[in-house]
Amino acid sequence: MSKEIKIIDNVLEKEQFKDIQALMTSLHFPWFYSSTITNKDEKTKLYYFVHLFFDNFQKNSSFFDLLSPLFKILEVNSLIRIKGNMYPNVNKKIQNDFHIDYPYEHKNAIFYINSNNGPTVFKSGEKIESVENRLLIFNSKKLHASTYCTDKKTRININFNYF
Repeated sequence: MSKEIKIIDNVLEKEQFKDIQALMTSLHFPWFYSSTITNKDEKTKLYYFVHLFFDNFQKNSSFFDLLSPLFKILEVNSLIRIKGNMYPNVNKKIQNDFHIDYPYEHKNAIFYINSNNGPTVFKSGEKIESVENRLLIFNSKKLHASTYCTDKKTRININFNYF
């Protein structure tokens, strides 16, 4: 594992984690359809669902405060975006395009809501398995790709972009 990647397993207390997981997998959590996965012009039929907790310099979700325990762990000074991602099972292990989230240096983190066989893949060859309550922190210039899982109904995580 490179020095540009840090993994913290069981990052939240069990009860804190279960509250977030239960909410994001409930009928009461709003997910919104996105026909593109990365910023590239995709010509695939792939899609996913997103929930913007924070975007455009403001809270965008009434569920924003539920993530506050992670802000201390990440040592957040300023937020760029916090986005929940839900990739549906498409009965095929598919890797999306390698990308960076923003064209300037910042910090990236992915918080995994459920365990599944869809890893986060880095262009450098590293693969980080999706394990519930795992926090992945990495250099924002590191090309990475999301994947779809085949062993669960969905792959759910939260992506943090911050300073």
